[in-house]
Amino acid sequence: MAIDRGATRPVLLVIAAATLLAGTLDILDAFTFWSVTKAVPPQRILQSIASGLLGKAAFQGGNATAALGLFLHYFIMSVMAALYVLAARRMPVLVRRPLLMGLAYGAATYGVMNYVVLPLSHVGPAAAFAWPRFINNLGAHLVLVGAPIALVARWGQGQAGQGTISKEEAA
Repeated sequence: MAIDRGATRPVLLVIAAATLLAGTLDILDAFTFWSVTKAVPPQRILQSIASGLLGKAAFQGGNATAALGLFLHYFIMSVMAALYVLAARRMPVLVRRPLLMGLAYGAATYGVMNYVVLPLSHVGPAAAFAWPRFINNLGAHLVLVGAPIALVARWGQGQAGQGTISKEEAA
């Protein structure tokens, strides 16, 4: 007989934890990358997120549109987290192989964001291809979005450790 090492956590808690972790890692990466490469301040990064909804007017809105950008960033991340967490509740492979599946999910989120969401938004035309930006964006989606969401989904199902142990091992 197997004894479960951890109980399944409430789905909304798991989604919130995944959103907070991946969302924070991702936005900190954006702040760092754009500050180092182009001296872009965090407010401008957040306004650029808001520009997906407001267009160029977002850059004239000061702290208000920066706050909107931060809200939108975490909202989008919550959708990403919710999709994975809910799928993981029905597809055990997503929590059995969190790093592999998380990296694959990160690649999928990169594709959806860059080839569906951004083209449908009011951000404007895509910037010319640049290897540093591509490597950073893809890497961030793989390592800072997909993998953390998958690991939190695993934690949410009580599988942060080895999983199950036999009754004899527990004695």
